[in-house]
Amino acid sequence: MTHHPRPDHLSNAHLDALEEETIFILREVAAAFERPTLLFSGGKDSLVMLKCAEKAFGTPATGGKIPYPLLMIDTGHNFHEVTDFRDARAKELGADLIVRSVEDSMARGTVRLAHPGESRNVHQSVTLLEAIEEFRFDALIGGARRDEEKARAKERIFSHRDSFGQWQPKDQRPELWTLFNTKLQPGEHFRVFPISNWTELDVWQYIARENIALPSLYYTHQREVVERKGLLVPVTELTPLKPGEVAELRDVRFRTVGDITCTCPVESLAATPDQIVLETLAADVSERGATRMDDKTSEASMEKRKKDGYF
Repeated sequence: MTHHPRPDHLSNAHLDALEEETIFILREVAAAFERPTLLFSGGKDSLVMLKCAEKAFGTPATGGKIPYPLLMIDTGHNFHEVTDFRDARAKELGADLIVRSVEDSMARGTVRLAHPGESRNVHQSVTLLEAIEEFRFDALIGGARRDEEKARAKERIFSHRDSFGQWQPKDQRPELWTLFNTKLQPGEHFRVFPISNWTELDVWQYIARENIALPSLYYTHQREVVERKGLLVPVTELTPLKPGEVAELRDVRFRTVGDITCTCPVESLAATPDQIVLETLAADVSERGATRMDDKTSEASMEKRKKDGYF
């Protein structure tokens, strides 16, 4: 008989250690780079990073401010609940928010869709690299975690990118004793992942402890969905029913929120962070594996996208 640990199995000391490491990394970026930015989608991982950034640098209420802008690469197909929350949170913190859109890249001709229904998610790397060139960013802070999938697990915390914005997994710098080599050649930059050592469970434990507000999509709600290839696909204008399909109204929540065309909910009645912690303890499928259509194409799909400049 398998006994699952209680939701409070991870002690405050464990979360304190993760928080301390994240705050150290956020401050290290501010000290080591001239033009860093924090990637902020309005999703739970970026909101956890933002909470740690508040603790690292203070807020307008305490006379402080996050010392780098927030950057969002928008496909134009995001849930409005998430983008509205993103805007409100940035305004609350008095943070500078930069939004660059895949639609703008399409208008410039740097992104061309193979067909009208193609997901724009795979083209975010083009818009991201254009934003890096526009603002001359030398460090981009992202919310990726090593437990998400295989390519993420190969990342260093300070992940070097060459002058083409590409990631070379066999050419990563060692990070012994939390010593980070931040030297750059002209045109190069770093992707920095302060919550690399967190798990999905850690994130939800921290959200519960810190009472972090999230977009409503993360909690149970009723939504029309259709089952395809083992995933629940939300029925929307962007993801309509196919011939012969019938929509079902189910109680669902999103484990991750992203482009509508490739993000799927899971069945759930969890309405609070503590209830989601219990579900996460029992989950046997990774966050991305359970909810992302674009990662189903092959096990190497994420690694290829990262080599092309993706987060």
